[in-house]
Amino acid sequence: MCGRTQEEQYTRITMQPLIVVNFKTYASALGLNAVNLAKAMERASEDHVRMVAVVSAFDLSSVVKAAPSLEIWTQHLDPVGFGSNTGWLQPDNAIEHGANGTIINHAEHKSEHSRIEKLIQTLPEEFPICACAIDVNEAQSLAKMNPTFIAVEPPELIGGDISVTSADPAIVQDTVKAVQDINPNVRVLCGAGVKDGNDVRTAVELGAHGVLLASGVTKATDVDMVLKDLVNGLK
Repeated sequence: MCGRTQEEQYTRITMQPLIVVNFKTYASALGLNAVNLAKAMERASEDHVRMVAVVSAFDLSSVVKAAPSLEIWTQHLDPVGFGSNTGWLQPDNAIEHGANGTIINHAEHKSEHSRIEKLIQTLPEEFPICACAIDVNEAQSLAKMNPTFIAVEPPELIGGDISVTSADPAIVQDTVKAVQDINPNVRVLCGAGVKDGNDVRTAVELGAHGVLLASGVTKATDVDMVLKDLVNGLK
């Protein structure tokens, strides 16, 4: 973001639709593969899209170093400080290693809502937090905690071949409305089965601010082509 004015930075953060790629622990998105995937995302980035890679804590430093202009989030953080917290992911340490944001409460790594709220209160205001919700009711609960984003992902569609935008478009629209009624500052993403530019375009038409996806990119045989298609879906 070097060379941008504060106003330009604010516009970028608040207005650009997001394509958030969760690397999970796919072999095709860990270690050196994570570095290569991040570089591909950096190449695919365009001014009208906010591209975000969500990486394993083990790969955070190497990915940040390899793709310095790409926004890098971590897959989970814990609301703990310095001290006797063996095995927990400490937020300040993640930030020191280059994390620009985090997701929390993914369907594959659920968290107690009290811990999510504590984490949100612990992190700097400018540090993006994307809280994941399995349905509208959970999204409503999370909206009261004031995360930056809420990503609604029906668990039964995660990793599947059918996108939430076609299988259950109502959950996207209903989540956007429910969240906006509670906290208009929170933006909604949608995920589960999202694969291509048409899914991204439909998500935005349904009111989402962008998408959270994984296997559609991480398992792609031609990553550059898939990323280009996703970005083109927002033009």
